[in-house]
Amino acid sequence: MENSVPIEKILDIYTRILRIRRFEEKVGQLFAQGQLPGFVHLYIGEEAVGVGVCAALRDDDYIISTHRGHGHVIAKGGDINRMMAELFGKATGYCKGKGGSMHIADFQIGMLGACGTVGGGIPVAVGAGLSAQYRGTDQVSVTFFGDGASNEGSFHESLNLASAMKLPVIFVCENNQYGEFTPAEKAMNIKNIADRAIAYGIPGSIVDGTDPSAMYQVAAEAVARARQGGGPTLIEAKTHRKGGHAEGEKAFLGGQEYRSAEEQEMAQQKDPLLRLHNHIVERNLITTEVLEQLDQEITQAVVKAVEFARSSPDPAVESIYEDMWA
Repeated sequence: MENSVPIEKILDIYTRILRIRRFEEKVGQLFAQGQLPGFVHLYIGEEAVGVGVCAALRDDDYIISTHRGHGHVIAKGGDINRMMAELFGKATGYCKGKGGSMHIADFQIGMLGACGTVGGGIPVAVGAGLSAQYRGTDQVSVTFFGDGASNEGSFHESLNLASAMKLPVIFVCENNQYGEFTPAEKAMNIKNIADRAIAYGIPGSIVDGTDPSAMYQVAAEAVARARQGGGPTLIEAKTHRKGGHAEGEKAFLGGQEYRSAEEQEMAQQKDPLLRLHNHIVERNLITTEVLEQLDQEITQAVVKAVEFARSSPDPAVESIYEDMWA
């Protein structure tokens, strides 16, 4: 990890990563207990990507997420009470209990929504970038997507348009090396997704997606370039998901494990929260007392978010067609 990132920014990044981790751990527990409807896809292990990027953005910049989107919402400053309520299907949730885990949005913080369709959010981010260019602002738009989405037509069409029009869009591929249960190496004949940037005449950067400070610095460079009218950047963050594709997946996989023990051990060793914690402690950047107090506060905030969700009302039956478009 680099030492050039200011301590204040390091603490901010650590706080966001920790908030995501504690939130996702609680969501995993609740799902295992059968308390949450639908499926949930946890961001544990990939937090450094979303946080590193969002830490380089302004409040008025845009992001759009994926089916694995809880971490992106929190990284951009989302309200964990409203998030938890949405997961419980409550009227106080971000989408009034009608969107669930894969469709949380908060336009006030520039979170244009999560998209359950693979690659579906990429063109939306390009549209947001076009809007910023048309209005003459220096806002930046970021789209997060996985390695599987980089094989979709929406990815290539979006990169082409953004490049041709020099739009302020940053394409962030969270390459956790698996498209659901399929290894990326079996779905594409290239080693680095960032190499695809060459075909569109834009920069392509490869970064260790488990290193928060490295992620922040690469993102900051891409953001600065976009604000100055330099156009889009493709960032490939090599990362690991510590869990499976979705919670409860072993039930329909018959208990079969599709990742090797070595891969899972690597994911444990490169845990971004542990890496950043060790970096902070080893260099005496922040005292362990401050870190422990922060953990207690965040853990308690997540507990209160669950209480808020449980005490919230269900959506009224007569509201079933409200806020719905087709």
